[in-house]
Amino acid sequence: MKKFSLVIPTYNERENVVTILRRLQTLLDGAMPGEYELIVVDDDSPDRTWEAAEALTAEIPAVRVIRRVDDRGLATAVVAGWKTAQGEFLGVIDADLQHPPEVVLKFVEALENGADLVVGSRHVEGGGTKDWSLIRRILSRGARALGCLILPAAGAVSDPMSGFFALRRDAVDFAELRPLGYKILLEVLGRGRFSKIEEVGYVFQARTEGASKVTWRLYWEYLVQIWRLRTAPRKK
Repeated sequence: MKKFSLVIPTYNERENVVTILRRLQTLLDGAMPGEYELIVVDDDSPDRTWEAAEALTAEIPAVRVIRRVDDRGLATAVVAGWKTAQGEFLGVIDADLQHPPEVVLKFVEALENGADLVVGSRHVEGGGTKDWSLIRRILSRGARALGCLILPAAGAVSDPMSGFFALRRDAVDFAELRPLGYKILLEVLGRGRFSKIEEVGYVFQARTEGASKVTWRLYWEYLVQIWRLRTAPRKK
């Protein structure tokens, strides 16, 4: 069994995936050599992202690649990766380098010190965004406020729309997860069981390669997801 399994969901990230895997290797080899794995879950990218990741497996033995041909969606990709993971701690990071890989070490430290869930937040001390338009800032804050209003569990953290976090494996029953769209943390907050939650501030970086995947459809899926979680029966 590993200490930490980090899932990297990808779709058309060939220009970024090699860079992030090498950066993560350098960081985690220094902190926990042999105790981690990097799981790339690719949704059959037209740019053959999975192929670039697979080419690194000889150089970086910690890398595993899952190529999904029939399924699509970031949130379901994360769950698929977690289900195959060997780690006591599970995490997720975007492949586009907008999430600073160095913050992952703070996640692991917090989990080792007793946290059940550690969330990378743009809205606490040390957090922020780079080069976001005013419209995107307004939409993000509005969606966050609406999420907290409809789904009280979302209010447990300052950034429930974050896609950058880690948790203890036993804090969530994978069989209960029914993710939709991109916001996997909402699903985790809505269905998980956490005694201690911590947040780590990070600055959301500007994308340097590839295209953003933020669309109006994602905001609609977000609304559907929070309502579905609000009305879903919870196990006692």
